[in-house]
Amino acid sequence: MENNFNSPSECVDLNIKGGIVKANLPIIKMILLGIMAGAFIAIGAEGSNLAMHNISDVGLARTLAGAVFPVGLMMLVLIGGELFTGNCLLIMGVLDKKFSATKMIINLIIVHMSNFIGAFLVAYGMFACGQFNYSSGGLGAFTIKVAIAKLAISPSSAIISGIFCNILVCAAILMATAAKDIAGKCIAMFFPIFVFVISGFEHCVANMYYIPAGIIASKNAEYVQKAQELYGITTEQIQNLNYSNMYISNILPVTLGNLIGGMLCIGVLCFVIYKKSLSLKK
Repeated sequence: MENNFNSPSECVDLNIKGGIVKANLPIIKMILLGIMAGAFIAIGAEGSNLAMHNISDVGLARTLAGAVFPVGLMMLVLIGGELFTGNCLLIMGVLDKKFSATKMIINLIIVHMSNFIGAFLVAYGMFACGQFNYSSGGLGAFTIKVAIAKLAISPSSAIISGIFCNILVCAAILMATAAKDIAGKCIAMFFPIFVFVISGFEHCVANMYYIPAGIIASKNAEYVQKAQELYGITTEQIQNLNYSNMYISNILPVTLGNLIGGMLCIGVLCFVIYKKSLSLKK
């Protein structure tokens, strides 16, 4: 009977083959797929914010958020998209000499910027459609709180949290590759992403939704007043909630952590274990 899953070494081979396609995508297609991926992850993020915003117990709130957030990666894997954190696995193709490091770097830069466009469009869309009005502006206040909390993370914590996050995200992608049917792929993706959200690890593309959504919400006086009443948010914190601080305080260190987690801890390690062992057998 044929196995209904791929072995770890087969997953590495399949990832390398997929990486060849990714590295050679036309620029316009890379941008569009990056925008789509950013939007998918942002939809998972906004849904998780909405699910948890009125729950005071942190463990319960994060568990519920973790159950919702994986929908973003599921849509991405099953429909298509170029996600920066997942594309850290392109390092396998570079090590296997299937394409150059330059092509990988170009892909990562373009996809990172495109992911931001997609995530920002969803953030603005949630504001424009009135979603932040839920709970009499409570969701808008919570959105501000989340964004401020992310800017308060120290650079070292952001890097380390980013490492753990992308270990789980890239593991989820390889695990989805292991499954040969849709149900298996969804189950394989769900649990690593579930754990990363519960653990509060930092994902640069998800933060491209969370922080801009908070910045947009902070322009609404009602949401700001609610945030001050519910969470003790100060005027200074609101003033510091801007795009410059977003990149310096969060996106850049989290991106660095995601690169280390995805490339070194998963990509390089899996390549060395499975590809090198395969070559020794030949």
